[in-house]
Amino acid sequence: MKYARLTKEQFEELHKEFINFLATQSITAEEWANLKANKPELAEVELDVFSDLIWEGVLNQTRYLEHISPNDIHLFSLNEDNMHLIGIKVKEDVDLTTKEGFNWLRNNLMHDNVEFVQAKKDYSEDKNLDKFTLIQQGSNITKGELYEYMFKLIN
Repeated sequence: MKYARLTKEQFEELHKEFINFLATQSITAEEWANLKANKPELAEVELDVFSDLIWEGVLNQTRYLEHISPNDIHLFSLNEDNMHLIGIKVKEDVDLTTKEGFNWLRNNLMHDNVEFVQAKKDYSEDKNLDKFTLIQQGSNITKGELYEYMFKLIN
């Protein structure tokens, strides 16, 4: 498996897609039940293959990621050939993961205790695995509003 297996909840949400996936493998509902009961290791392989297909589709469409921790924000724009990072570090006793902390940042963007950095990094041979690694490390997929706002602000 290249990425991570979907959760039970995700499989439930994608129930119809999973049925279609099994159909493309020429696996009927009866055969699936038999596979789970008698060859669980093969059923596991099918779950992993489906999970990777879903992740691949999601990652292909992902254009922005953000990771917010108590004192840092990392905003990623995932371009064709590289990723661009806007990093924000706060040297103040605030927690950016709270509404109050985020509001403090919004009202104090030009404060001396707020630092901005930018960086660009080329992808490895596997762009989607690079994106997935960031998600595994706590980044969330976004529409990029915060990235675009900060990009305009500092450029």
